[in-house]
Formats: sequence, structure tokens, C-alpha cells
Amino acid sequence: MSEPLLSRLWYGEHPLQVLLRPLAMLFGVVSRLRRRAYQLGLLKQQRVSVPVIIVGNISVGGVGKTPVVIDLVQRLKAEGWRPGVVSRGYGGRVREATPVSAQSDPEQVGDEPVLIAQRTACPVVVGARRAQAARLLATQGVNIIVADDGLQHYALARDFEIVVVDGQRRHGNGWLLPAGPLREPPERADEADLVLVTGSSVAGEFGVVGQLGQARHLLSGQRRPVSEFNAVHAIAGIGNPGKFFDALTQAGLLVTAHAFSDHHRFNARDLRLDGDLPILMTEKDAVKCQAFRDSRTWAVEYDAHMPAAAWQIIRARLPRPLTL
Repeated sequence: MSEPLLSRLWYGEHPLQVLLRPLAMLFGVVSRLRRRAYQLGLLKQQRVSVPVIIVGNISVGGVGKTPVVIDLVQRLKAEGWRPGVVSRGYGGRVREATPVSAQSDPEQVGDEPVLIAQRTACPVVVGARRAQAARLLATQGVNIIVADDGLQHYALARDFEIVVVDGQRRHGNGWLLPAGPLREPPERADEADLVLVTGSSVAGEFGVVGQLGQARHLLSGQRRPVSEFNAVHAIAGIGNPGKFFDALTQAGLLVTAHAFSDHHRFNARDLRLDGDLPILMTEKDAVKCQAFRDSRTWAVEYDAHMPAAAWQIIRARLPRPLTL
């Protein structure tokens, strides 16, 4: 299905919803049975030698997990931990556990893991099997692991679960796949240790504060405040491109928006935009545009900060950092 159709189906009204609901109910039964099998020990969980923090969501698509992971890793480092990150590497080609560096090819390992490696300078491993990736990561001198988008990967035992919710789109129409955007029922979020919301939160949730940073020129590395730009092209291949465009507009820019699907594989044609206006993009998209960057291209930094109360909940559940 196309992105516009999925958006109408999952976040609006569409006649296909009714036809797909029987499949959604079947998906829910299978999902619950699978999780119950892990809880009863019928399917085996694998535990690694260091604590594991899961950062995930119950819906498909981008909800802002990657900035939360970066914030969490930076906080752990400040407390004396040596964190590492495991990820699927969506958009990449590798399936087996593979280390990622800041210079890795995003077409092979995915855009988000490369961005995390660049922003945190910590070990990152991608792989379709999170438990396998975590075992490899545990051999690389880390003493705590953050699993990016690992909530439904129950084969990997966890010590703390964080569910991230998009405060604007929430749970869509409330239905499971394929009738809605949910991987698990909404009440699954209530069972996590912490719920973080990128946007407006409700009772029992903690709102994440997000803010645009500076824009970095992809050729020279020069940095400029976003507010110094005027009219721009803006491109975004993320789960909710509108959030990026809205943030630029709220910063006072006149934005010509160009939305792409999440994890879009950019090519030089995508950047052949009319006129000579600057082209602003997310950091996640910038890692895939290095080969055809030009004088117009800029990456806009974005930082997310969980509230102090949320961090204290995590901190209270962790032991003191282990010395290896």
C-alpha cells in the first residue's frame, strides 16, 4: 500500500478498515499467544551478561525513538556507564549481527544505526536477531545495552522497558495490523516500565522535549542557526515528515516541503529541486546523502530530552556501573 493510503487507513477513515478487522483480530491472537509462550518459558529468552534497556513502540512507523535512544545513551555515559546499542538496521541489507561505525554504509546497515554511532560514539551492532546482536555487543567492552526498537523481540531478555508514543498520532485508529498501525494492543504500553511521549502526554506518561539544533553544511561542516535561513526546500524521509516541516515553519522559515517514505533511499535526482534555495534535511536523511551532497545541502540537528523525573526512574532501577 502507498503511504497516503496507509495514513488514511490507520489515522483516518477508510472503508478498507472494516474488511481488514478480521485479520487484525487474528493478528492479535497470534501476538498474544507468542508473548505468552515467552512468559511461560515455552519459547526461550536469551539473557546477556549486562543489563538491557528496551526502547520501543507498539505501533509501526517513526515515533521519535532514535532521538530518545541518543539522549538515553548520553545520560548513561555521563553516569559512568559504557553503553552499546543494538538495532535491526531498517532500510539496510545485512541480517547477521554486524558492527556499525560512524563511517558505515547506511544502505548496508540502515540509516538510524549510523546516525546513533555518529552522535554517541558508542559501539553499535545491527542484526535481524536482537539476541545475537546483543551477544556480539556484550563482547565489545560495554556494560549496558540499549535495544533500539526491540519491544516485540521477546527472545532478548530485558531489565527495563521504555515505550515511546507519538503524541500527535497516538495509536491511530486503535486497531492492530493490518487494519491499524498497532503491533500490540494499546494496553501493552501500560505494562512497560516507562512511557515517553514525543508531544502532548497524559497522566502516567512523560513528555519528551524536542528542539531543533543548528544546521550543519554537508560539504564544509559550517554550522548556522536555523533561524538565519529564510526560504528553503525541506526534505524528510522519516516516519512523520510533517513534524520536521512544522518545526522549521515554527522557527520562522518559509518551507517548500518534500516528503518521502520512512527509510527512503535517496539518490541525486531527489535533490534536483527548483531554484537555488538551501536544502534542509534531517540528520537521519543526511547520512544517506553524503555521496551527492552539494553546496545547498544542510543537515538540521535535533535533540530530545526526557524529563529529569523519567531519568530518575531509569536510574533507580539500574545497579551501579560495572567495571570490566
